[in-house]
Amino acid sequence: MAQRPGSGSDPGAAKPLDPELRRRLLLEARTPWRSLRRGLWFALVASAGLGLATMAMRASAGGELASSDLLIQVSALAIFGSLLWFDRNRDSG
Repeated sequence: MAQRPGSGSDPGAAKPLDPELRRRLLLEARTPWRSLRRGLWFALVASAGLGLATMAMRASAGGELASSDLLIQVSALAIFGSLLWFDRNRDSG
């Protein structure tokens, strides 16, 4: 049985998108791979924080600590923390 034109049950007809899905797709088109990037930034911030905590424990135990190593860890924490901050969702909704 053939479908009559204009019957509204054409299986190939485009259905309107859900507004929430449309909004999410447009957001993903503007900022591709955001969730992957944010996961990477979070992992690097956590790694830098763990390294800094390890250095702090070593220093509190009386061990020697190279100032260049401390500067590297603090810089890594600041850089990756700022990347995580700047990659946040800035939409008001």
